[in-house]
Amino acid sequence: MGAISHFLDHQFRHFNARETVDAAKAWKRHLSEGGEMFLSMAGAMSTAELGISLAEIIRQDKISAICCTAANLEEEIFNLFAHKSYDWATNYRDLSPQDEAAFRDRGLNRVTDTCIPEEVMRHTEHRLVELWAAAAKNKTPKFPYEFIYDLIDLPGISDLYEIDPKDSWILAAKEKNLPVYTPGFEDSTLGSIFTANVMMGKIEGHHAVRFGTEQLKHLADWYIERAERNCPVGYFQIGGGIAGDFAISVVPMLIQDFHKKVPYWSYFCQISDSTTSYGSYSGAVPNEKITWEKIDVGTPSFMINSDASIVAPLIFAYVLDQ
Repeated sequence: MGAISHFLDHQFRHFNARETVDAAKAWKRHLSEGGEMFLSMAGAMSTAELGISLAEIIRQDKISAICCTAANLEEEIFNLFAHKSYDWATNYRDLSPQDEAAFRDRGLNRVTDTCIPEEVMRHTEHRLVELWAAAAKNKTPKFPYEFIYDLIDLPGISDLYEIDPKDSWILAAKEKNLPVYTPGFEDSTLGSIFTANVMMGKIEGHHAVRFGTEQLKHLADWYIERAERNCPVGYFQIGGGIAGDFAISVVPMLIQDFHKKVPYWSYFCQISDSTTSYGSYSGAVPNEKITWEKIDVGTPSFMINSDASIVAPLIFAYVLDQ
């Protein structure tokens, strides 16, 4: 056990701190019993550079598949290619509308304290449009993440990296050939770019990209394969929204609609800052998921009400014995 794990065991004894350690211990126990872990990721975790810790836990086979917003998928690429052009607004709480307009006029898109340069989106666009157009022309559609994997494979592309490759979770995911589901792809910058290029005739049609129900079937097949070899699958959820609910709902879909007996998710942990009483999915306590046939009465379940950019790296470190 490393220094981080020792510190957490010694100091994190109560409230959300205790829940954090308990969730990490249960994750380790789940893996030791032959289970696999599924990660869902909402929010702006890629812009928060979660890859610094997430990449290593992927490379050490502690995560087997990912579901994230398309924004997290693309923002990991943006950071990979243009980190040196990012700007920071450490006083973001005090910004006036005029300050915001100044960022806009400099071609910067702000996410809390981090400003993403517009130029990287256009830099990425040129290469992806070529990949999308070829897929449409050849009638060889792919999922959004597969196009990103193809982008990473382009000759000379690694020369453009502006961060250490070991700190990129998408590079780690590609190394392990993990599926990365992105429900709601159209609600992203790349989704907008794709649509605009279809409208301009540069891409023959929308059939180049597989998404929606095709992703759900792919995920269902992934889950069934593990169920048939008696491999329990846990669910680690950062935030909520479509990234969280799309993937976790594959189990009730299989049971209730496909009429196939599969096990419930065998572990559940969520990091969220949402409030339960507002009726949001993000704030729903784990027990509510029992009624939806996602988890069972005895499923190890944890709800950590905190900042994922702080808590997730600590849990990852604990699982890795750091």
